[in-house]
Amino acid sequence: MRPLLSALDMPPFWLAAHLMLAWAVSFVPVRLFGAVGIWLGVALILAGLALIAAAVVEMARRRTTVIPKRDPSALVTSGVFRFSRNPIYLGDALVLAGAILFWDAALALPLVPLFIWLIQTRFIKDEEARLTLAFGPEFDLWAQRVRRWIGRR
Repeated sequence: MRPLLSALDMPPFWLAAHLMLAWAVSFVPVRLFGAVGIWLGVALILAGLALIAAAVVEMARRRTTVIPKRDPSALVTSGVFRFSRNPIYLGDALVLAGAILFWDAALALPLVPLFIWLIQTRFIKDEEARLTLAFGPEFDLWAQRVRRWIGRR
């Protein structure tokens, strides 16, 4: 049972769990977003998927892992990584927010910051420790220039 739980403790599982919760909440008849929510939701979902794809392509170009619990073989600072240290997780959050808007599940909006907190505590902190160990000052310089979620300093 333990290996199964360990295998499930990955960001796509947590995104799927949050999406399922948001979908379930969408059956509560509280509607705020309407047609605007559908269009904005689709836009956020597509932007999130594009961001994820761009990050995966950039990581593949540098031949490093996208698996959070593995040691990286390269520090990727190009492409979408120039604007976010965690573009895949940012893309996940955009997909979640977009789905909530699309489903008009306003009561599920607190799931977005909950998802972000969970990803930061379960994955990002460990990943940053691995990057610091592997790349030292090079990672520190990049972390000083690029914010964890979005933007340059």
